[in-house]
Amino acid sequence: MTPERHARLRATLDRRQPDLSVIMDGVHKPHNIAAIVRTCDAVGILDVHAALPDNMARFPTRTALGSQRWVNIHYHEDGDEAIQRVRDQGVQVLAAHFSDRAVPYREVDYTRPTALLLGTEKFGVSEAAAGGVDEHVIIPMMGMVASFNVSVAAAIILAEACEQRRAAGLYDRPRLDDTTYQHTLFQWSHPKLASHCRQYDVPYPALDEEGRIADPKRFNFLLSEAIRRVEQG
Repeated sequence: MTPERHARLRATLDRRQPDLSVIMDGVHKPHNIAAIVRTCDAVGILDVHAALPDNMARFPTRTALGSQRWVNIHYHEDGDEAIQRVRDQGVQVLAAHFSDRAVPYREVDYTRPTALLLGTEKFGVSEAAAGGVDEHVIIPMMGMVASFNVSVAAAIILAEACEQRRAAGLYDRPRLDDTTYQHTLFQWSHPKLASHCRQYDVPYPALDEEGRIADPKRFNFLLSEAIRRVEQG
């Protein structure tokens, strides 16, 4: 871990938005999922909620999501469960959905705690999910095509959310709670060790000011003991 790398990781975490997220309800094409997750990283989103379709797309979809180290993916059985999860956190849910009640996406206040709901590539947001959100947003179209690709629509709407939050100063100071911040910093700084910790149920160790494990001897002992217990059954 170089000082420059550590500084970049911390600067990125300092801009993460704990109250801005995305819900993918049935999005299944790997290239769309990867593009959406990439956009989430770009605008400072840490958490994405995914309700995956129960078909053969599930495996490659998980693979595409797993390639994105910088965003946490939370899996749900269905869109309703994902929506309720963010609602319980006091978040407004906006569906990218054309309807009589839909408003242009720039007319929404994204400085409020917000989750953007995206539906399937072919059918969009389901009527059931659309009925359970706070607002529908649309991107005005000037041509013959009726809608953008789901990943493009996500990028357009999230860019507006990013700009509103930038203007409001929400990227100017760290906003994650300290536990989440330190937990994420360890995962980003030491991904292989973090994987071992999760596999063997070992708490993440504290890091020093340069991003190194503060007490490596104790950590190595705890990890070795945990591995030994597992191997011995």
